[in-house]
Amino acid sequence: MKNLLIGIGIIFFLTTCNTKPEYDVIIRSGIIYNGSGNEPFVADVGISGNSISFIGDLRKAKAITEIDARGLAIAPGFINMLSWATESLIIDGNAQSDIRQGVTLEVMGEGMSMGPLNDAMKEEMGKDIKRAGLNYEVNWTTLGEYLEFLERKGTSVNVASFAGATTLRIHELGYANRHPTPEELERMRALVKQAMEEGALGIGSSLIYAPASYSSTEELIELCKTASDYGGMYITHMRSEGDNIFSAVNETIRIAREANIPAEIYHLKFAGQRNWNKIDSVISMIETARNEGVHITTDMYTYTAGATGLDASMPTWLQEGGINQWIARMRDPKTRNKALIEMRQPSDSWENLLLLAGDPSNVLLVGFTNDSLKHYTGMTLKEVAEIHGKSVEETAMDLVCADSTRVGTVYFLMNEENVKRQIALPYMSFGSDAEAPATEGYFLKYNTHPRAYGNFSRLLGKYVRDEKVITLQEAIRKLTSLPASNLKIEKRGILEPGYFADITIFDPAKIQDHSTFEKPHQYSTGMVHVFVNGIQVLKDGEHTGAKPGQVVRGPGWTKNQ
Repeated sequence: MKNLLIGIGIIFFLTTCNTKPEYDVIIRSGIIYNGSGNEPFVADVGISGNSISFIGDLRKAKAITEIDARGLAIAPGFINMLSWATESLIIDGNAQSDIRQGVTLEVMGEGMSMGPLNDAMKEEMGKDIKRAGLNYEVNWTTLGEYLEFLERKGTSVNVASFAGATTLRIHELGYANRHPTPEELERMRALVKQAMEEGALGIGSSLIYAPASYSSTEELIELCKTASDYGGMYITHMRSEGDNIFSAVNETIRIAREANIPAEIYHLKFAGQRNWNKIDSVISMIETARNEGVHITTDMYTYTAGATGLDASMPTWLQEGGINQWIARMRDPKTRNKALIEMRQPSDSWENLLLLAGDPSNVLLVGFTNDSLKHYTGMTLKEVAEIHGKSVEETAMDLVCADSTRVGTVYFLMNEENVKRQIALPYMSFGSDAEAPATEGYFLKYNTHPRAYGNFSRLLGKYVRDEKVITLQEAIRKLTSLPASNLKIEKRGILEPGYFADITIFDPAKIQDHSTFEKPHQYSTGMVHVFVNGIQVLKDGEHTGAKPGQVVRGPGWTKNQ
């Protein structure tokens, strides 16, 4: 009997000691903002593998890794609705600027996407890569191949993309300013079909820029009809965000109606002081369409300045044929003079951000490739024009010619009250409209817009905590479940068992952006932990080096498996 009891005791001891933890990770006692917009609650979160297993009371459960989240917010990973991390993730897959703000999904494809490519496009990209001082091969052709390339290379964030309407046009028409032939349009539609079956989210356009501006509404409708067949979405940088914004919104609504496709307006804004008062009318247009059954949504960045290039200060006809022909035209005295005249007066045929900025001191130069020009970084166009002793328009042309790029530029265009009103719109989500850089290495060769480092933290710190424009639970809904639903992404954007464990843990009292226009390369603070697909990529505010990011595919890919 004694031996039996001893044996039972040994078995009990061994069984107890060998009990495996029920979870890989338990996040304990945090304040759950589950992405729905509902009131937060305190609970534990259990993670197994790449998914959330349980939300509730896990006091008696064990895990390999346990995190004390008392006093911290636990939310789904944030979705960056407009990311230009297309190249920065190749340079550095850590996506430091965005991970440190809680971004777990980068959505790309504003007009230009990284596929589909033809041989000429690959050759052009190769030259651009060399000109920028980088060293990598374009060893993909389709958009799906590019996304899979990123996944294999390793990224800390998930990645997704729209098929760029500009890319589709260049693939078939080059940089020509004309309508596609029926045969070319049919090939463009075939490229859309392929992209959607590979997982593209839909069609993205950027109609302010050449050669995208050469596209007709009818051309876009035809491309969107194909995307609609696969459940895709149309998302657009409209032809105008200023003087002609009403017609631009009407075009977006028309495309959505006639192609039977949901649509989103990229970075809604009212550019130029004379257009600030148009906000009520545009909101009314959008909400009328929504009430009539057209699915229209919007996104934005949380700043009063935008960033693009000096191309947005010049007529689009000047840019036909690409950078080399653009430069050749600017060097021809007669053509240059014609363009200079157009740059100095309003036009209904193209959007002139130089005029909308109101004063050239509101145009900040931030990105040069030519080393001999980089000392102008951080100076205004007005200051450089005074140094050169020329007009601001001629100086803009000279800089593009000397740099052989469009020259990265920040334009101060919007006002703060409109930014606040837009943030409060129930159908508004958020995108950085920027790369995902780091405060080291290659990225320090250029300045950038502070939105690259602070867009999401600025929302949660300045506009939610400090100015109380919206509640924290509403902000998190706009960063998570709203964009996930619009994009028809499954099992992301909500904290719920069975969903992917893309999770942010942050201190609402401390979340803060620090990046400025003068010193943009500064990380946000207050984000404590971040998980991507169940793997911790941010721990106690520091990057772990993990790269568990995956390709997130649209509804067309799901349909065709």
